[in-house]
Formats: sequence, C-alpha cells, structure tokens
Amino acid sequence: MYRLLSLLTVAALLVSCANRTARQQTATADNGSATFQVPTPPTYLTDEGRRDYLKVHYWDRFDFTDTLFLARIDTARMFEAFARYVMLLSDRPTDGTPIDSLMRRASSSRRMMDYFAMLADGVLHDPNSPLRNDEFYIPVLRALLAAPWYDEYERIAPEYDLRMALQNRVGHPANDFRYTLASGAQGTLYGLDAEYVLLFVNNPGCPMCREIREEIAASPMLSEMIERGRLCVLTLYPDEDLAAWRDYAEQIPPKWINAYDRGCVIREEGTYDFNAIPSLYLFDRDKRVLVKDSVSVPQIEEVIDRRS
Repeated sequence: MYRLLSLLTVAALLVSCANRTARQQTATADNGSATFQVPTPPTYLTDEGRRDYLKVHYWDRFDFTDTLFLARIDTARMFEAFARYVMLLSDRPTDGTPIDSLMRRASSSRRMMDYFAMLADGVLHDPNSPLRNDEFYIPVLRALLAAPWYDEYERIAPEYDLRMALQNRVGHPANDFRYTLASGAQGTLYGLDAEYVLLFVNNPGCPMCREIREEIAASPMLSEMIERGRLCVLTLYPDEDLAAWRDYAEQIPPKWINAYDRGCVIREEGTYDFNAIPSLYLFDRDKRVLVKDSVSVPQIEEVIDRRS
C-alpha cells in the first residue's frame, strides 16, 4: 500500500492543542454530536510547561466509564484529539509509557477499549498516518491481548501486529536479510561496510517513491556522505515483477545499491513490515536501528546530524 496522505490531512492532524478553548466533555459539536475538549493549561506556564501539563492532564475530563458517551461522540474530532495527544508525546518517540497509561484507563470496559484501540489503529498504525509509531502502538496491542474480553480468533490480528511491531525497533539491532542484484550477485545488510546504511524500500511506478528518491539525491548532506563512503543507500524492491524493476533500474543513482528480495523471503518470513511503501530505515555501522519506517528525508538528515 502506498502512502498517499494529503497535506491537508497532515495539517489537520498537526493542529496545536495548546490554543484550543477548554469546555466540558459533553460540549456539543456543530452537527449536534458530543465532543471531548481538553483542559486549558494555566496561563502562567511557558510553552514547554503547557506541553508538559497537557501530557499529564490531557484526558482528565474524559470519563472512561461512560460508554453511553461513545454513542454520541463526534468520532472525527476524537481522531483529531487523539492525534494531537500523540503530537504532544512526539519529543519522546520511543517512550510508550503515556500510551500504556491511557490504555489502562480505557480498559474499564470492552466498548471503551475497542474505541480507543480504533483511534490508536488509525493514528499510530495506519500506513498512511504521518504519526505512525510502533513504539506507541505496542502498548495498545499489549493492552488488547491482556484484556479478558477477546477470544482466540479475535486475538489473531493483534498478536500478528504485535509480532511485526516488535521487529527492528529503534535502538535495537536490525534483522539481517539477503538481497540480490540484477547480475544475480547477492549480499546481506550486515555485510555492508559504512558508517550509516539507508534502506529505501520502493516500488517502480510509485510517485512518492520517486519523490523520496529525488529528495535523497538532492540533499547536499546525504550526497556528500554517499560520495565519501560514509552513507550506503540500499534500495530494495520487495515484490515479484522483476521486469518492472529492471525497467526502473536506470532511475537509481549509480552509487546506490539497487537490489530486490529474491523470492520475497523478507515478506514471507515477516522480518520487516513492508505493508507501507515507500519506507526508509536508517542503520548505524553496527546495524542498530536509528530510524524505522519513515518517509521523511529531513528526519534522516536530522538523526545523522545529531550524532555528528
């Protein structure tokens, strides 16, 4: 599945919650449905203080025992509210503790758990979400699997998603894999000798893949690192239509490694989640994951710059 989220949708998700007026939880939206409103931080706080306040008090006005409220709630606005909460946590993207705390509160009933799991799935797990974050989604999946309301069949999907989310976590060693070149020669991720390795999972004919390829090539920082051998770019085609892949080969810069996953082994073994394409992974020399499943070239640059 390609990532096709519009800029307008991204903007809606990134609206700051700091300036929204606080009302009671049962405020009424324009369409007559109920809406949830976050508390207003004290006016004397700094911007950082307001953010810290909202991290702690964001859900204070939400009654997690009131399942009748879910029947009247404006779910579109709840998705926005959940996304704004995730944005508050974005300064610590590998700390799932706040989400774990939230899901514990949502575990008051199956209906409440299902509702917050739905919000989390859309914001934290959907391939098209700009806020997708496995470290935040892992506590959601663990909460679902720990809940007493689901039978063995209902647990199949979250068990699979958790297994995939636990692969290649930021700060952990990446799963090794074998790749194949057009010549038939093969190599492995761990066989690449560079200060950084940028894995670029892509498909021919994918417009966003082209945009990311051009953005990497146009980056002065990344281009210089590639030229000096500090950064190795490995493009990987994960599917079966090798004719299309070969036709696309001339679009790949000559200093990049252009490879495919022979027999789709990576997908079959589930060592990487390639449901969202394009996808960028950044590894250090020891193949420890620095960036997981991103589409942001500036993020890649920022992470490398912080380590310089």
